[in-house]
Amino acid sequence: MINLKSDQEIEVMAESGRRLRAVVKDLTPLIKAGITTLEIDKKAEELIKKQGGESSFKTVPGYLFSTCLTVNEQIVHTKPCKRVLKNGDVLTLDIGMLYKGWHTDYAITRVVGGESKDEKINKFLKIGENTLYLAIKEAKIGNRLGQISAVIEREIKGNGYFVIKELTGHGIGRQLHEDPYVFGFIERPISKSLLIKKGLVIAIEIIYAMGTENMIYEADNWSIATKDRSISACFEHTVAVTDRGPIILT
Repeated sequence: MINLKSDQEIEVMAESGRRLRAVVKDLTPLIKAGITTLEIDKKAEELIKKQGGESSFKTVPGYLFSTCLTVNEQIVHTKPCKRVLKNGDVLTLDIGMLYKGWHTDYAITRVVGGESKDEKINKFLKIGENTLYLAIKEAKIGNRLGQISAVIEREIKGNGYFVIKELTGHGIGRQLHEDPYVFGFIERPISKSLLIKKGLVIAIEIIYAMGTENMIYEADNWSIATKDRSISACFEHTVAVTDRGPIILT
């Protein structure tokens, strides 16, 4: 069941996204060596409330935090904890806001302390972020969802990296996770994938790793990491399909 959004509903989601970006802007200067991921999460929740929103992630049954904060080989869904960040760590901040009944979802990966001394890591992150924007361009009326997936697979695989195939983007709106899945690879003939219509709102996610597509669950059964412990990253925007083309809401 695909829940297409009206122009008015997209306007509210856009406001949610603007407020979420303001949260990330205020949060970013605090992310440096010596801080714990739990401290980042507590500040994130404070900023979300200050913006008049609620934590999207706390609507997920059993999840008690406002962010997922993955480090290095961790891919997604890592709970904030007392882990102390250090310069050179590759950190993904994944965060969502519920505002006036509508969710937005956003993720970015950065190196703690600035650029890495390892140029391979800097290139890895640049490719992932560029891929997100290339994929977003395909989110337009009349295209197929598989065209978004094809761009992700082409860019990630073409640069020698690996899409984590078991993890996907998703529809978003009244619920944090709605239909459809937005795969990072071509999982069926593009012509048989979903026809993109006006009002579709999706969270497009580039979830990939340097060394493998295989993943493992860590001890808490929430956090997922690369099986070979290679570096992973995630870049995500909430995107609306409109008459004017794709609009990034976050």
